[in-house]
Amino acid sequence: MASPHPARAARTTGIALLMLGLTSTVALTGCGGTTDEEDGKAGTKASASSAAPKGAVTREQAAKIVDNYAAVNGKANATRNAKLLATVEGGQVHEQSKADYKTFGTWAKADQRDYEKPFSYQDRTYYIPAGEDWFAVKATASGSKIPALLIFDKDGGAWKLMSAVYSDAPIPAIDTGNHGLATAVAPTTRVGALAPNDVSAAFEDLYETGGKKAGAAISHTTDPAKDALKLYKGRDTFDLAKWATKKFFAKDPAYGTTYALRLADGGVLAVVPTAHTQETLLKQQYMGSFEITPNKEESVYNPAKRAIVTDTFQGMTLATLPKSGKPSVIAYEYRMTDSK
Repeated sequence: MASPHPARAARTTGIALLMLGLTSTVALTGCGGTTDEEDGKAGTKASASSAAPKGAVTREQAAKIVDNYAAVNGKANATRNAKLLATVEGGQVHEQSKADYKTFGTWAKADQRDYEKPFSYQDRTYYIPAGEDWFAVKATASGSKIPALLIFDKDGGAWKLMSAVYSDAPIPAIDTGNHGLATAVAPTTRVGALAPNDVSAAFEDLYETGGKKAGAAISHTTDPAKDALKLYKGRDTFDLAKWATKKFFAKDPAYGTTYALRLADGGVLAVVPTAHTQETLLKQQYMGSFEITPNKEESVYNPAKRAIVTDTFQGMTLATLPKSGKPSVIAYEYRMTDSK
């Protein structure tokens, strides 16, 4: 039973950045000090400077983080060095990368060669939210035309890539009107029909019930939604349908942090962690007479033939939440991270 979920187009990691403190010296001239008028101007400039919003990093610092991220990731991927990878990657993306390393031997040789090639990020746009300790980058990996939204955050004191979602659908314009900075939105803030934190349950409901419950609140017309509904509808027609049942169950993601940014049109773009299990169970009349043989990927985790196969998929979605109307999942990434 091959994994029904699409693979990610490129690999990524994150790296710690040494923050450099900036100092300045002011030369004082004249004997009498400054005048009241000069003091007023100086005070105004100081107030304006202190009032200007700031992000976690400058664009120059963010660029160095991304450059080093790609370099370290390339080294780790070349030899599947999990220890090195863990120093620069976290969150859901790291869960997926660990699964890639574990199942690497089951891949086609061409896919293995592509995975081991070094890469860089191009066509970058940085979205640094004011007053937050994380930032986002829209970019394409070398050799690919598919843009991704990457989220970098501090984990264990180091900058790490926490989420990465590649999107065939256009990534909408993010508002950077706050002195050139983006505006973060709290994941619990309701935007139209849902809050960003509600998207995972709604999307997973497409797999679990065909969108009859929580999934009714999101659009069913995007490609990711159609893919999920196709899997739900195909649960009775898959290869083993004569002998077994297939069901999906929503699951808490390994890392639950949602990142959200205000869009130029007033809506919200959110990177939302998500997860589910896929259960394939022999029908009662075949129990004791047959067993399910796991596929190559499942066998990496558990090669035993068994009456029930439960696969765990950890993922991320990219969702838009408009001010009115239903939210839409416009892109998603899953990896099988366990099979029992």
